[in-house]
Amino acid sequence: MTNVAGNLKLVCDKILTASTKRPLEYQYFEPCLVAVSKLKPPELIIEAYEAGQRHFGENYVNELAEKGNHSSILANCQEIHWHFIGHLQSNKVNKLLSVPNLYVIETIDNEKIASALNTSWPKFRKHNDIKLKVMIQVNTSAEKEKSGCEVSNVSSLVKYIIDNCENLEFIGLMTIGKYGYDIANGPNPDFLCLRECRENVSQELGIDVCKMELSMGMSSDYEQAVELGSTSVRVGTTIFGERPKKAI
Repeated sequence: MTNVAGNLKLVCDKILTASTKRPLEYQYFEPCLVAVSKLKPPELIIEAYEAGQRHFGENYVNELAEKGNHSSILANCQEIHWHFIGHLQSNKVNKLLSVPNLYVIETIDNEKIASALNTSWPKFRKHNDIKLKVMIQVNTSAEKEKSGCEVSNVSSLVKYIIDNCENLEFIGLMTIGKYGYDIANGPNPDFLCLRECRENVSQELGIDVCKMELSMGMSSDYEQAVELGSTSVRVGTTIFGERPKKAI
């Protein structure tokens, strides 16, 4: 049996410890823990929620729609905040936006998907003045198999969202980064790259750095991500245990 509550406390304690090692410029916020519940049953999500966790991340639209509408989660997790952290296709936009308690989409990587979300959001929001929170996923490792916009296109995509997507609220940048980086070799270059992207956006578009979040760091490297200024870490396996293989 996975001790979800115990694992959560361990992760939160490590985030707190890592936070004390940050430079002063990053100590104006507390990092948010997003519990990645991909391929995990609703029971474990409820267990984590009852232990105090509120932010949860899902990679697949169909799975998020199923969990977000699950009767037990609706009944027991009324303040849950869903983060969508997977690749989003245009034909899944409406299904994603219909999920109760959708909090943010972290994986915008092109103008087409931003435009589709902007057009569809008014049909699903409960109040006219609520914008959909979005982040831009950046392919900091420049790996062809990874989603995310190119580093050189980040500022232009942010500008497009601000200028053309009145129903979206740009809140920051996200990266997955290269898997298996050994921190013995120094600070993760993907984390440094995302920080630099934020600086560039700030300088080019006049946006306060403090108003742009950085979603970076996962189970294997979230502590260093926090030390390097991450505002949000996405941790799954360390909390919920190893995932089963996804059915093909």
